[in-house]
Order: sequence, then structure tokens, then C-alpha cells
Amino acid sequence: MTTVKQPFLSDITELRRRAKEQIDRGAVTQNYEGEVQQTIDLLQTALATEVVCVLRYTMHTVAAVGIDSESVKEEFAEHAHDEHEHMEKIAERINQLGGTPNLNPEGLHTRSATEYGNAQNLVEMIKENLVAERIAVEHYRELVRFFGEKDPTTRTMLEGILAQEEDHANDMHDLLVAHEGRPFLKG
Repeated sequence: MTTVKQPFLSDITELRRRAKEQIDRGAVTQNYEGEVQQTIDLLQTALATEVVCVLRYTMHTVAAVGIDSESVKEEFAEHAHDEHEHMEKIAERINQLGGTPNLNPEGLHTRSATEYGNAQNLVEMIKENLVAERIAVEHYRELVRFFGEKDPTTRTMLEGILAQEEDHANDMHDLLVAHEGRPFLKG
């Protein structure tokens, strides 16, 4: 019985030739299975969402008042920091794909999946952030499914962000339960 040796997936000489020939495409190689412009457009929405979240959490960090506000302000500040890191990761991925991250404040509210909000007290702030985190969780889950194997780099980045957004939603839910004195919400 003869065993057929499987060749390497790609011919190294061909990989080298294409890399040199298509040098102007940066990180986007011939075997990228996604649609580059569509990926950039989807990431621009995620980027706008993160910018709005940074702004909302930062405003809530500054504006939160009340007897229990210090610990909540710390949580808001931590989330603002995390959302800023998400923003930078997404902006960098857009850049890797040859796009220009859109950080222009004009039209930000229409590009974002979440809203900035107008909460006037601590519980309203927590609720706004919980709603925003729930939107982000659903949005990132859809994006992870969409990218699947077509763009594993973007998918992996989004999976990491999704995990943090789920943690943020849980944190906001816990704060809401603590401040409203209600039992946990049913799934």
C-alpha cells in the first residue's frame, strides 16, 4: 500500500511571486475570502458604536451623583476604557484592510448601532448602558457569524470584543439589580 504524501497547501514559489506582485494590497492577500469594502463598511459601524459608547460612559462617569455613585462611576470609567480599546482595535483593522477609520463626529449618531442617551440619574444611566451593551452584544454576534471563515482575523477580533461586551452587560445588569433591589431578570 502506497501512501500519497499531501503537498503543502500552496506552492511557496507562487506565494512569493504573488506577495511581490501585489505588494500594494498590504495585508489583503489573494486568498482573502471576504469583500474588502463591505468589511470596512461593517467595521465603520462598529467603530461608530464604540465611539458613542466611550462618550456615553465618559459622560456618565463625570455626571453620576448620589450616595452610591462612586463605585458605579468606577465601573463606568472602566467600561469607557475598554470601549476605547475596542475602538482602537477596530480602527486598526480598518486600516489593515486599506480603509480609513471614520472618526468624524459629524453623522456619528447615524453610523452607530447604539445611542448616546440622556439619562438624568444613576439608575437611568445604568439602564442606558445596559441597553447599549445588549445592542452591542447582538450586533457583534451577527458580525461574528457573518465573517465566519471568510475573514478569521476580523472574526477573532470581534469575538474578543463580544466577550467583553457580554461582561459589560452582566456588570450593568448586576448594578441595576443592586440599585433597584429587584431579583435577577429572567432570561
